[in-house]
Amino acid sequence: MKSYYFALLTALVWGLVPVFEKMGLSRLTPAAGIFVRCLAVSSGAIVLLVARPQILSELAHTPLRNIGLIVFGGFTANFIGQLLFYNALKGGDVSRVTPIAGAYPLIAFLMGILVLGEALTTAKMFGIGFVLLGVFLLR
Repeated sequence: MKSYYFALLTALVWGLVPVFEKMGLSRLTPAAGIFVRCLAVSSGAIVLLVARPQILSELAHTPLRNIGLIVFGGFTANFIGQLLFYNALKGGDVSRVTPIAGAYPLIAFLMGILVLGEALTTAKMFGIGFVLLGVFLLR
């Protein structure tokens, strides 16, 4: 149940952030916006490392494959995905762009079933159906 509340808090944060980013992009190109965002994320990473120095020890004992998967995810989502999102946000309405971009659970749903072997349930199918309906209605 704790993961449910973390997910709700994530939705709250991720729901607020695009509004600020849209306002920030009014005088920046998407590429410059990514640069500024990466500086902020890097600053957060430094603060995290100072607050929890045991992270270095944990990384030293983690297989390179696991670290590589996280690096790939970070680069793909936080650089490529964010750059694509900023281009969409710069030219579109936040109320339209964000829900469509936020339909990524469709891909995660399929990958969870196909790659991770997660169970396909009726509740998940209804949830994905509603996501598809929402994307269709916003086109």
